[in-house]
Order: sequence, then structure tokens, then C-alpha cells
Amino acid sequence: MSILVDIVTPERQLLSRQVDMVTLPGIDGQMGILGGHVPLLTILDIGEIVLHKGNDADFIAVSGGVVEVRPDKVTVMADTAERAEEIDLERAEASRERARSSLSEAGPQRDPSALAALRRSNLRIRVARHRRSGRSGPHFEGDEQQ
Repeated sequence: MSILVDIVTPERQLLSRQVDMVTLPGIDGQMGILGGHVPLLTILDIGEIVLHKGNDADFIAVSGGVVEVRPDKVTVMADTAERAEEIDLERAEASRERARSSLSEAGPQRDPSALAALRRSNLRIRVARHRRSGRSGPHFEGDEQQ
């Protein structure tokens, strides 16, 4: 049984697609949603949304938001969201270096916004590399090099 997934940001509707399963980065951990799921409303963390269809998987980088799950539809209202093919890998790597530099300069007084910037840049790099490597599975927090 498939399920409709709509992903929107304040700027645009990113996609509306029927999938077999969607994996989401919930605030309390990864969630796998299939058609017929019980209704749910939760907060999204920084992470990957993985859209599973047959043997294929599409990856989307998301930086927070909320998700509403109904038995026949998942609606993601993301703060930001980018498909793998939309991510400029060089720009994401430069952002990661800026965040690392900011954190190293701060010493023990680490700025939470710099930590969040590092998480977002690592996420964007990981999702962009899925497109290049053809990987088909999600990564979880801590899998990337920081």
C-alpha cells in the first residue's frame, strides 16, 4: 500500500509523490511511515527524508519543521528542504569549514547556532553524495565525519 508524501517549505512545494515508505528524522529519532499509519503530529529534526519506491530511494535534506501523518498521506512542513540534486557540494563543504572554524575559535563556549550550522552542512554534504554514489539507504546521526 503506497502513501502520498507532500513536502513544502515557506518558499515552495518541493514535491508531491506516491511512495512505498518514507523515512523521517523525528525529534526523537528516525521514523518509518507506511500507508495505513496511525495519525501522528511531530517535530522534525535536522536530517534526511528518504522516499522509498520499489528498489529506489530519493534523499532530501531537511532542517527542522513539523510533519502530519494520516493513514493515506504524510505532509512535511519543513523550515528548509533540498533534493540531493539541488545541493551545491562545494558550497556545502565551504559552509562546513566556516562552521568548524567558528566552533574552534569559540573554545569551550560553543555557540549552539554554530553547532546547528555544522549539522546542517554535514547533512547537505551527505545527501549530495548519495546522488553521486548511488547509495540507497539512510544515514543516521553520527555516521558522518565532523
